[in-house]
Amino acid sequence: MPWLRDADLLIRRPDELPEDALRAAETLGLTREVAYAQVSSIWGKVDTEERSRIGSAGELALLELLSESADGRVEHVAAWSDGYGYDIFVDAHQHSAHLEVKTTLRVGRLTVYISRNEYETMLRDPNWELVTVRLTADLEVTAVAAVPKHWIADHVPSDRTSRGRWQSCRLDIPPDVPVPGIPSIVPMLTEAAPAVLRGVSAS
Repeated sequence: MPWLRDADLLIRRPDELPEDALRAAETLGLTREVAYAQVSSIWGKVDTEERSRIGSAGELALLELLSESADGRVEHVAAWSDGYGYDIFVDAHQHSAHLEVKTTLRVGRLTVYISRNEYETMLRDPNWELVTVRLTADLEVTAVAAVPKHWIADHVPSDRTSRGRWQSCRLDIPPDVPVPGIPSIVPMLTEAAPAVLRGVSAS
């Protein structure tokens, strides 16, 4: 089922189920509503597992790049606690960066999930930056970009009453929003740092 990985976009109602899913449901004696619920459940499990796998790979790949390229201290703080509100700490030459890393394998679609803790850390921490990493199928870094804070602030949900509070949200980021490279770490990079970190063309 090649459509399963994009089921959240392609299938929003039972009447949007593709023909192969409908045939399978009919064979099993399931209604469209039950089949839709099953597809949603399966997609959620697959998506959560894949996000965890890809997310960890992206953090480690960026950590390695930064360790080789930054003239200072680089720490993977998410390895010992998720309470910081970011994943990687970089410090050098009186500059600091607190990088929250989001990873994708996809070209043309960037969907990230941000927690309330990450968002509130962004609001109070001037060194916080959301960094997106695109990996190849072999988990090699092919692109790095930063998402402007103001765009994030403009698109997270609002708490409408004191009795309701969002804890996590999904952001679908248009391709023209991320800024190539990681602006906050440029002053900390060595001369040999790869172009992908600087946000400039390799040519």
